Amino acid sequence: MVFLDFERPLENLYKQLEKIKEIEAQGDIDVSASIKELDKKIKAAQKEIYSNLTGWQKVQLSRHPDRPYTNFYIENMCKKFRELHGDRYFKDDKAIVGGIGKIDGQTVVILGHQKGVNTKMRQYRNFGMANPEGYRKALRLMKLAERFGFPVVCLIDTPGAFPGIEAEERGQAEAIARNLFEMAQLRTQIVCIVIGEGASGGAIGIGLGDKVFMMENTWYSVISPESCSSILWRSWDFKEQAAEALKLTAEHMHEFGIIDGIIKEPLGGAHAAPLEMSKVLKKHIKKEIAELKAIPMDKLLEARLLKYRNIGIYKDSKKLASVAVNESDKK
Repeated sequence: MVFLDFERPLENLYKQLEKIKEIEAQGDIDVSASIKELDKKIKAAQKEIYSNLTGWQKVQLSRHPDRPYTNFYIENMCKKFRELHGDRYFKDDKAIVGGIGKIDGQTVVILGHQKGVNTKMRQYRNFGMANPEGYRKALRLMKLAERFGFPVVCLIDTPGAFPGIEAEERGQAEAIARNLFEMAQLRTQIVCIVIGEGASGGAIGIGLGDKVFMMENTWYSVISPESCSSILWRSWDFKEQAAEALKLTAEHMHEFGIIDGIIKEPLGGAHAAPLEMSKVLKKHIKKEIAELKAIPMDKLLEARLLKYRNIGIYKDSKKLASVAVNESDKK
């Protein structure tokens, strides 16, 4: 098991548990009482740690090396899945995977970022940082879904779109902007879920939908805490302060009206019980698709556009007060 800095108390308890289990395996000593006691201590420690997480700690959890990625969820949610490759312009981007699958009989087009489960695979997947062809492949699959009336499910988990010069040469910004334009008017249901990191344009390139959700220990922001720290303080040393200032947690995003809800994770995070997490995610996706399919398409598109028009709307209290005074004087 991999333990993060703030999980050190758990690491010691797990080490004790392993030693007791080794003693049990070696002899006839009954240590069941000790195991139960340690299990209670571990659960109590988990509740204390994970109920008071800071923004930076949630960022760390979203990057946990054992956290499930898109392919894991696809394999465990879809009985039948056929991956589709290429954008029909340049090549197949391995950072974004997608295809047609069935979730309990409901055919969907499901796509998302894939980071890779080890060093070799992370290099192969470009650490989940998509090039323009990745977003163009995603759009091709979404257009396929529209043609056949399949709902679209987007799983977001990226540190950002690939910033290399070759990506800019092939139109990175245009590819992301085109996806936003097309997704806003795509005539099928779209459910987007942040399953890990939701950074900048790399995330929103497949993040515009009728319903947008975040898992409990994820983040969604225009910039990462490290990059924000390096810009404001010329150092990465202030990343924790930056994470708090950015207000990038699921709770903040829900409060601001950016997302529609938060998907609870098992105690300890999605990586602590990946199969359980995939079942929760599957149930949630089925529920949302069923609700969206009940809405007439024209009304669905109207609601989708209104949803994004309302993001960022604010009222100036001083201006409102001034208007109220003027109206009062007129009377």
